[in-house]
Amino acid sequence: MLQLRNPLDNLNTIDTLLAANLLQVATELAAFSARLEENTVTTILSDIKSRDEPTQKHHRLAERYQELVTEVRMLPGFDNFLKPAKASKLARAAQVGSLVIINMDDSRCDALVVRPGTDEIMHIPLPDLSLNIVSSIRAKLEVSLRRYNVRERGIKLKFEPEEKPEDVFEHVLATLWTCITKHVLDALGYKPQTKDLPHITWCTTGALSFLPLHASGYYDRPQAKLSDYVISSYTPTLSTLLSAIASFPQASSGILAVCQESTPGSSPLPGTKTELANIKKHIQEPLVYSQLDGHHATSQAVLSSMETHGWVHFACHAYQNTQDPTKSGFLLHEGTLHLEQIARLSFQNKGLAFLSACQTATGDKELPDEAIHLAAGMLMAGYSSVIATMWSIVDEDAPLVADEVYARLLQGGRLDAGGAARALHLAVGKLREKVGDKAFSRWVPYIHMGGCRTSDDS
Repeated sequence: MLQLRNPLDNLNTIDTLLAANLLQVATELAAFSARLEENTVTTILSDIKSRDEPTQKHHRLAERYQELVTEVRMLPGFDNFLKPAKASKLARAAQVGSLVIINMDDSRCDALVVRPGTDEIMHIPLPDLSLNIVSSIRAKLEVSLRRYNVRERGIKLKFEPEEKPEDVFEHVLATLWTCITKHVLDALGYKPQTKDLPHITWCTTGALSFLPLHASGYYDRPQAKLSDYVISSYTPTLSTLLSAIASFPQASSGILAVCQESTPGSSPLPGTKTELANIKKHIQEPLVYSQLDGHHATSQAVLSSMETHGWVHFACHAYQNTQDPTKSGFLLHEGTLHLEQIARLSFQNKGLAFLSACQTATGDKELPDEAIHLAAGMLMAGYSSVIATMWSIVDEDAPLVADEVYARLLQGGRLDAGGAARALHLAVGKLREKVGDKAFSRWVPYIHMGGCRTSDDS
């Protein structure tokens, strides 16, 4: 459903009724598909007639959906509506750096690269990569994170003396380097640098969407880490990246900061107050800064303020629903602010969404074609750039990262969402200096998603 949002916004300016009809049918189709799947066992035990009725209704909805899409494509300028992007259009996604799509199959795995200044797609074989390898290291990392409670911000990590969680990280990150990122760097001819790093946007799917490609490498060897060579961003889909780049705001109406230090049923987050103070100290005129915290941070209040502010920063707990990603959301004072509520507002030209919460960017291995999570959802809801975490962060680290990021993005009293990838890269570097490279669970989770501006690589 979220992937329809931007195309529907464009259609709505031309034909409001057709856009409304398409949205209604798409919503019914998505809801009916979910019910059909949930009722599979019950349906099998019922008679043939009751089994056929829901199937026939599903087919009718699918046919009606295709009829409406065909009707849209007959409109001037909409001939490519909801079609995969052509290579020439993809070149726009590589304006400030290479776009790397990792394609995995049972028979082979490859990287497809769109480079700045050319419509040609570079093909890089990945002979050392396989679905089994990705599934294996994903499972190892997931088990390790759950074992050590790295799933909720505010919980202090506890390790048994004989256990070495860093060993799991070292294995996972070295495997990603050997099987994927080293091949890409070699093919592109990138060399390690101390400044002016080039930019790569990674597009991954399935189990790979959970894995931290940006941190791949060997941490006991010189010049053997991806971060020595490039600044990394991610995109859940190519169309999402294109929309994010196209929607960069020319100006912003300020920053909204949302804080929940104490959420009923969740661990306290004392670091959130310092985190927001670190944002506020970088505000200069003419920038506008608004803050909602405690009992003031209700779903309605936050939604209303999001409409009038170009940027948003969430410092709170979050919830991810992999069965229905639109039900994922942020835990506020009186309940959860769901992603579907945000998407319903049809934001246009928003800037940065900084999601300093738990489980905001964890992909779902069961969604191989659409890695939808909170971070991706915020992109699809109209934000051009998102900073998020792949798993829960340590509460005391969040203020440092926020301080370093906003110190760079708010220089001179302006909002530079296009510089978010570079700002986060440097901020995480500061965190690594503080906690050490081997404290992987603390610095690896931070990622950037979405578009960048040319200034990002200056």
